[in-house]
Amino acid sequence: MTNLFDMFKGLRWLFDLIDILLVAFILYRIILLIKGTRAVQMLLGLAVVFLVYLTSQVMGLYTLHWLLNNFLSSIILVIVVIFQSDIRRALIHFGKNPFYTDDTYRDEDEVLDEIVKACTSMAKKQVGALIVLERETGLNDFLEVGVELDAKISSDLIVSVFLPYSPIHDGALVIQKGRISRAGCFLPLAQNPDISKNLGTRHRAAIGLTELVDAAVIVVSEETGRITIVVAGKMTKDLDAVALRRVLKRLLDSKRTRVRKQA
Repeated sequence: MTNLFDMFKGLRWLFDLIDILLVAFILYRIILLIKGTRAVQMLLGLAVVFLVYLTSQVMGLYTLHWLLNNFLSSIILVIVVIFQSDIRRALIHFGKNPFYTDDTYRDEDEVLDEIVKACTSMAKKQVGALIVLERETGLNDFLEVGVELDAKISSDLIVSVFLPYSPIHDGALVIQKGRISRAGCFLPLAQNPDISKNLGTRHRAAIGLTELVDAAVIVVSEETGRITIVVAGKMTKDLDAVALRRVLKRLLDSKRTRVRKQA
């Protein structure tokens, strides 16, 4: 028994190494899951609160320190409440496949061609459409409602989603990582009273979403057949196939530039 205990004691460094690697792996997986979602901003907000708490302790701001101390004493409960949707999504993700993520991307030029082809086809037929393109900020917070597709991008599929007799034609189609992830999604509408009353629900939804995240949203008007792209709440109207592709290409190139700078 003593020999067995001594053997385990001699391997203490190995157990410590395994412990560190497991914690590092868990933290890495958590970072991957929340990357590109609003959870990142929430974590930064909590970090700021903690820094203010430390500052109040050092500077002797007793009232502020007391308030923050009571707040942080229930930090576990606060985290569970704030990140309940992210925790639920993470548990589902780990339950499906904890060690694998699909980072496969289709050829970006081909993706752009299929999107432009679909939009111009729908514009000619005056078929209304709302297409969301994920950029840096993830869109998982807006995908609770909708039909999961996880399909390759094709112009025929996009058009079929928005045909008037499709049961999901009223919602938004969301493109993530070079694939159609969901369709029939409901987006937050813009609440700005200064927005023109002539704008329909699709345009208001496009503005509302892009005011919250950095996504690009393509709107095809059912009334006029005009194509509009919305970024950061700003609309670029009356786009033809060439102009739409140029705008999308510019957005894609700007994303590549940011990724290179971060690397």
